[in-house]
Amino acid sequence: MARVVVIGAGLGGLPAAYELRHVLPHEHQITLISNQPKFTFVPSLPWVALGLKSLDQIQLDLAAIVPRYGIEFIHAAVTALDPKSRQITMGDRVVDYDYVVIATGPELALDAIPGLGPEGGYTQSVCNPHHAVLAGEAWEKFLADPGSIVVGAAPGASCFGPAYEFAFLIHHVLQQKGLRAQVPITFITSEPYAGHLGIGGMANSRWLMRKFMAAREIELMENTAISHFERDAVHLADGRKIPAKFVMVLPPFRGPRFLREAPGLTDAKGFIPVLPTYRHPDFESIYAVGVITQLKAVEQTPIPTGAPKVGLMSEEMALAVAHNIALELGVTTGSQYQPTLQAICFADFGNTGALFLADPLLPDESGHRHRALTFHGIWVSWMKAGFETYFMTKMRLGWTIPWFERWGFRAIGLPLVEPIVPSTERMQVKV
Repeated sequence: MARVVVIGAGLGGLPAAYELRHVLPHEHQITLISNQPKFTFVPSLPWVALGLKSLDQIQLDLAAIVPRYGIEFIHAAVTALDPKSRQITMGDRVVDYDYVVIATGPELALDAIPGLGPEGGYTQSVCNPHHAVLAGEAWEKFLADPGSIVVGAAPGASCFGPAYEFAFLIHHVLQQKGLRAQVPITFITSEPYAGHLGIGGMANSRWLMRKFMAAREIELMENTAISHFERDAVHLADGRKIPAKFVMVLPPFRGPRFLREAPGLTDAKGFIPVLPTYRHPDFESIYAVGVITQLKAVEQTPIPTGAPKVGLMSEEMALAVAHNIALELGVTTGSQYQPTLQAICFADFGNTGALFLADPLLPDESGHRHRALTFHGIWVSWMKAGFETYFMTKMRLGWTIPWFERWGFRAIGLPLVEPIVPSTERMQVKV
C-alpha cells in the first residue's frame, strides 16, 4: 500500500486528490492536507470584492465533502517538509508519505513593495478569500465617500487577468450607481504593454485591452513600476505620485516558507522545478501542480513579469501527475503523460467579457503558438458564471475532468495531456 499526500486544496490540489482517488485502488491511501477549511473558486473573488457575490456562494466545506470519496482530510498548516525522510510536519504532527503532490498555491510577497497589502499597507487584493472580504469592506467605505481609484499589477506579478477584470468591473459598477463621473480610474501595469499578460501577448490582446481602456476612459500606464504606497497615493519609480483613495494592486508571488526552507527543493523564489512528468528532478517522490510549479517568463521585460498558471493548466497537471503516479505503482500501463499547458481564460467585464484561448500558453522561441484566439461579448460573462457553477458542482461530486468534458476539449483540439517521448524525461520543462 502506498500513501499519497496532496498539500493544498485549491484549483490544483483538490482535483489532484480526486483524480488520484479515481485512478488508484482503495488499497492505496490518499490524504489531502490544507491550511484552509474550505475550497474557494478563486476566479470569482473579484465579484466578492465588489459585492456582486457572497463568499459562501463560491466555497465548499472540505471536511464535509472530501471524506465521502475515500480521501483522508487534514485541516492543518504544514510547517516543514523533509524530502529525504519523506515526512510532512504540521506543528507537533508528522505524516509519512510515499508520494507527495505539492499544490499549495503561492504566498503573496507583500513585503516586496512598502505599503503593499491590506493589513499593514494601503492596497487591496483579490488573491485569496480573506483579502477579497477585506477589499469588499474597503469598497463599501469608498462608495460612501468616493475619489480616485488605482488598479494594477506590481513589478514581478505574474497573474494579470484579475487586474483587468477588476478595473472594468469597477467601471461597470460605478456606472450602475451613477458615480462613474466622480471617480477617475488609473490602470498601472508592469507589463511592457497592456495585454502582454506575462506571456508575450496573444492574438489581438494588446489592441483589445487598449480599446477597452479607452472606451471606459481609464487612464492606462504601461511599463510602469510602482515604488511604494502611502495612504491616498501610489508612488512610481520615476518619481511621479498618483492620488488614490482606493487601490487594488496584484502582488508578486513566491512559494510558501516551508518549501523555501527545504534544502534543494525550490528555486530562489520558492517555486518547484519539474520534469515534463511534473515530478521534481531530484526527488522522485515529489510532484507539483498549479501555481507553485516553476514556469519562467516567456521573455525578459523591462520591468520583471512572471508567467501565469491558469485553472485549466492546474487540472491538466493534476491529470498527468495522477496518471504518472499510478504508472509508477503498477496500477496502469503505457506511457508517462505531460500536461499540454493549453489555457482557456474567461474574464467578466460587467457589460461584456473576454475569452482567451492559448494553445499552448507559452509560445515557442519564435513567438508562435498553434492557436491564439480572443473573443469578447456579454456571452463570455454568462459563460464565466456558468463555468463557476459547473466547476463547483464537479468539486461537490468528486470529479476532476469527467469523460464528457475531456471529449469536448478533444473535439476542439485540446487534449489536455499527451504521452511523453521517453527521451524528454531527463529534460526539465523548457519555458
